[in-house]
Amino acid sequence: MTDRTKLTAIKSLHTAIWLFFNGVIFYMLYAVIMDRIDRWFWIALGLIGLEVLALLLFRWSCPLTVVARRYSASTKANFDIYLPHWLAKYNKEIYTVIMAAVLLGMVVRLAS
Repeated sequence: MTDRTKLTAIKSLHTAIWLFFNGVIFYMLYAVIMDRIDRWFWIALGLIGLEVLALLLFRWSCPLTVVARRYSASTKANFDIYLPHWLAKYNKEIYTVIMAAVLLGMVVRLAS
């Protein structure tokens, strides 16, 4: 397998995982807005917690990014994922704000 093929496989997997976590995060946002904090919400929160733990263990970098660096010298933010450059560059900031809203909404819903 060539480095290009390996990088393509990593980018595809990384994009699929990114899409999965988008579904998880937006389900959580929906659950908070609709006041449906249920078992699935807590499972989703656990999955996000595991993702945050992985990011912390890899110095705020996705483990797939670390692996992809072996196969590319690119310094672009989206070298390891099929996302527009601006989204890859600000991905953590965007989703941190969304998750902060989810967590704030969760606290408000649980307190009422």
